[in-house]
This record gives sequence, C-alpha cells and structure tokens, in this order.
Amino acid sequence: MSPIVIISIVSGLIILLLIIGTPIKPLRFFGQGLIKIVIGALFLFFLNAIGTKYGIHVPINIATSTVSGILGIPGVVALVAIQHYIL
Repeated sequence: MSPIVIISIVSGLIILLLIIGTPIKPLRFFGQGLIKIVIGALFLFFLNAIGTKYGIHVPINIATSTVSGILGIPGVVALVAIQHYIL
C-alpha cells in the first residue's frame, strides 16, 4: 500500500471517530446528571423513612433531590439542618 492510502485511511478514521464521539458527550452528561438526581431522591426517601422516628422530614422534589444527589451525604445533612433550624 502506498503511504497516501494509509494516511487517508487513518485520517478518515480519526474524522469518523470525532464525528461519532461528539453527540455522545452531551447525552452522557445528561445521563449522569439524571442518575445523580435519582440517587439524591433515594437518599431523601431513606432519610424520611428512618427520620420519622426523630421528627425529620425533608420533602422530595427536584431541587432537594439535585442538592442531595450532587453533594451526597453532606447535602442531605445540610438539607436537614436547613429544614430544622431555618424552616
């Protein structure tokens, strides 16, 4: 094979990978964000299930699920503190 054919095949594969990989990144970002929100809702569900003995209740909505999903356990603790001391 001549070098021109090899270079054109390699550059064609690189361009193909760039075109295919571009639309996947926003979907991956959206999917990861959605998974974090669902995990945050599960954190809040378990908090509400366990916290009923102690009078702890944090409503589950998109804002509280996002905070607890992105920040994790410290976010849940912050939501409980806000619910208890401020509201």
